[in-house]
Amino acid sequence: MIERYITEEMREIWSQENQFRTWLEVELAVCRAWMEEGEIPEGAFRNIVERSCIDLNRIRQIEDSVQHDMIAFVSSVAEKVGPDGRFIHLGLTSSDVIDTSSSLLLSRSIDIISRDLERISETVLEKAWQYRHQACVGRTHGVHAEPISFGFKLLNWYEEFQRDFRRLKGARLSVAVGKISGAVGTYAHCPPSIEERVCALLGLERARVSTQVLQRDRHAEVMSTLALLGSGLERIAQEIRHLQRTEVLEVLEPFSQNQKGSSAMPHKKNPVICERICGMARLLRGYAISSMENIPLWHERDISHSSVERVIWPDAFNISHYMIRKTLEVISGMRILESGMKRNLDLSKGLVFSQRVLLALLEKGFNREEAYAIVQGSAMKCWEEEKTFLETLENDPAILKNFDREDLESLFDTEYFLRFIDTIFDRFPEPGGSLAK
Repeated sequence: MIERYITEEMREIWSQENQFRTWLEVELAVCRAWMEEGEIPEGAFRNIVERSCIDLNRIRQIEDSVQHDMIAFVSSVAEKVGPDGRFIHLGLTSSDVIDTSSSLLLSRSIDIISRDLERISETVLEKAWQYRHQACVGRTHGVHAEPISFGFKLLNWYEEFQRDFRRLKGARLSVAVGKISGAVGTYAHCPPSIEERVCALLGLERARVSTQVLQRDRHAEVMSTLALLGSGLERIAQEIRHLQRTEVLEVLEPFSQNQKGSSAMPHKKNPVICERICGMARLLRGYAISSMENIPLWHERDISHSSVERVIWPDAFNISHYMIRKTLEVISGMRILESGMKRNLDLSKGLVFSQRVLLALLEKGFNREEAYAIVQGSAMKCWEEEKTFLETLENDPAILKNFDREDLESLFDTEYFLRFIDTIFDRFPEPGGSLAK
């Protein structure tokens, strides 16, 4: 991952040094389990704990020679420990350590994502309640449909975040699993009791069955969950990008005092943060596909997955975390242009009320085909003759025969479309956590 998109929390988790520290965490848990079973003397175990450490330079030096990172790691730690180093990695295969430690790294990364997802959820919910009665035009196919409220739009974002929480929780359960079962998963040189104790020490579930590796559907679930999260963040960013267009101008992403929008055109305020979020979502979806392709390994294991995971795991979590942080920045600081929302509601000269007129005609006894033809005919004249929808309706004999002006005007009430907004919001907690009364 390039420096531009790294977050400090993910940098710490996915740094090479911390990955080796996590390997050591697993190795020490295995040594403790062996010590408790009487296979490693207690004094030797204490010596291993006290003297083992990570020496990146030495690990790299050994790896240059042996071309195997786990052997280099074990050899380096054993050198620090001395003769008792012979007990390190006892009965294990490389993937016992790598996969179990990866489960720790992935679980801890999910915890960070979940924590900041909670922050952005709270911010969106607060904004949703704040603007729950702010009328704006709804759009389908990019075309004006019927009035909604801006808070209602935000409430949809909040609800998707709740689904993201559930998906992250499920993915964490799937991947928070360890395996200490040997070269092909049969415990030939390391009994199941060791695996059970190691996983308990590390706070992981034990895999009920594995091969030399943990099966990669678990990890694909994590990557797919991040891809879904990223796609949801893209949906928000893309919405704001549209609402910031000059022709729309209802919402603006934050623009700092000294920020520049264009090297050529000083007037520009471009939605660059939202565009960046949209681009990053494409990467996450690509990583999800790569992770799925890691599932069908040869027999009990090959290493075609290994090089892929070295790239996509740290990158995916850095990107996801960065996207959440940037989306939070956008939502916290976006400008809501209420005047622009009113202007756009009026832009179609009342056409957004067409279904209300249609239903009123049905109540008068018209069949649906007749009513639709009357309303559509007036609507088309509104487009072509640059008259208001109300004016074109008032010139239709069928309308004049069945409605007086007051009744007709009553159909052009924005508040009618928002009459159940509070009912919808009552399904959700108010900012601060309590359900609406």
